[in-house]
Amino acid sequence: MNIEWSTACPDWETRIVRRESLIACPPLFPAVADEAWALCSEFRLTDVMGQPLLGEASLPWLRDFVQAVFGAEDPDTGRRHINEFMLMVSKKNAKSTIAAAIMLCALLMNWRQSAELLILSPTKEIADNSYKPIRDFIKADDELSAMLKVQDYFRTITHLDTGATLKVVAADSDTVSGKKASFVFVDELHEFGKQAKASNMLLEATGGLASRPEGFVIYATTQSAEPPAGVFKAKLDYARKVRDGRVADRKFLPVIYEFPQGMLKSKAHEDLNNAYVTNPNWGASVDIERITQLHSQAKEGGEQEFKEFLAKHLNVEIGLALRSDRWAGADFWEAAALAPRVSLEELMARCEVIDFGIDGGGLDDLLGGAAVGRERGTRNWLAWTHAWAHPSVLERRKEIAPRLLDFQRDGDLTIVQQIGDDVRDVADIVSTIYQAQLLDKVGADPAGIGGVLDALAEAGIPEDKVIGISQGWKLSGAIKTAERRLAAASGSKVDGDNAPPDGVLMHGGQPMMAWCVGNARVVPVGNAVNITKQASGTGKIDPLMALFNAVTLMSLNPQAAPQPGIVIL
Repeated sequence: MNIEWSTACPDWETRIVRRESLIACPPLFPAVADEAWALCSEFRLTDVMGQPLLGEASLPWLRDFVQAVFGAEDPDTGRRHINEFMLMVSKKNAKSTIAAAIMLCALLMNWRQSAELLILSPTKEIADNSYKPIRDFIKADDELSAMLKVQDYFRTITHLDTGATLKVVAADSDTVSGKKASFVFVDELHEFGKQAKASNMLLEATGGLASRPEGFVIYATTQSAEPPAGVFKAKLDYARKVRDGRVADRKFLPVIYEFPQGMLKSKAHEDLNNAYVTNPNWGASVDIERITQLHSQAKEGGEQEFKEFLAKHLNVEIGLALRSDRWAGADFWEAAALAPRVSLEELMARCEVIDFGIDGGGLDDLLGGAAVGRERGTRNWLAWTHAWAHPSVLERRKEIAPRLLDFQRDGDLTIVQQIGDDVRDVADIVSTIYQAQLLDKVGADPAGIGGVLDALAEAGIPEDKVIGISQGWKLSGAIKTAERRLAAASGSKVDGDNAPPDGVLMHGGQPMMAWCVGNARVVPVGNAVNITKQASGTGKIDPLMALFNAVTLMSLNPQAAPQPGIVIL
């Protein structure tokens, strides 16, 4: 085959606003593409008023996607030259109907005897959403009813001529183990991002493509109502790179309906006049009046409810979960991020003095470390953070394991193999700062300071450099100081006051810290505030607590050590 093509769409931001196709390359084999669309367009939508044919009720983007999927197979060799697709659309854009139509079409066009086709859903309810349209397509067509056997109990469709089967299953390891599916449709990929073993499960489900060159896998999803995690985050990040042309993979076709960055920065995404951007079925399956109603209700329901509306109905990625009992500093956290992020080495190069905070360290916990430095000249506070975990936390806290593995890939979390390696790593970092004559003090929770003290002593840190930081309501001063300086860094004001006179607090913009900040819950204690691990539930906040410990020390305005070569008279 001598056809040249690219699946990148670098001008997608212009295309999506103009409601143009996000598929830059035409079908590689137009005749096959036309045949597939001719089949799909004849499926009858029995749950729509008037029961129109799919081709009559569809907007052009759906035809383009169907033709791209099926038009990638060479009819002479049976090889599909684009075999992996990702479709991300907002909620109510007929994603389940698309899954049903594409997979039923694949069953009809398949030439392999006894082939397996699989729609993989995260739950039984979502599986039913895809299965029922397939069943209804068949029941509404006498020719299809004669050709296909429907088994509702097993959610299975069998082609009576080829013996091929299309199964709709709720996912677990046992469901997909040993499958040799030629065609796989993964529905609601964002839900798989919450499952610790989802990556292995999807490898099992799609493993059959290695010996079936005609096969494909389609990942379909809406945006998550939480910050993306796990296999969903990994696949979405990769799809964006392919779309933007940063990664060349012409066998992978991404179709992502999301707002351009410029519209997000200007908050144009909050204007419902622009909702069509991420809703290609706007005015068709997406009811404009209903979305307008939900938009108004979400705005009245508070910031978190509005964020969830933006995620599900407008595909806006959530970076920081904000709850009603959130820490006030969370409102300014993202805006106070440095770009590019500051490494520990750069922090040491820019700062005249550094305080180090430590918190956590249990077997089902994180050990958090935070360095807060005062920048020369500006007196701004710069923060660097890291976390450590034992492998047991991945088993004990399976609900957060995908996120922890993401943070490990980001380089912000170290998973140690031996107990004690974490505190030794922390001690080595503190020793590096101490040897550079930049260390003021090390602050830690007195309740868990024993092992830390031993490791610091072995690393040569003087005992008088280590301070026990009182926790609970006594940490209120540090919590308030941090939120005021974050607000100043974001350009905001707190309680009508001007920015703190000594500068601001800026950080590295790490996803791990955004997650910890989003997990933090405030408990009022008289006139003070308290942030506790108990109130924060299953989410971890240890690196944030380590930051507060360091802020406590830096708030004492430590004196910088004389620089080498400078004589103080």
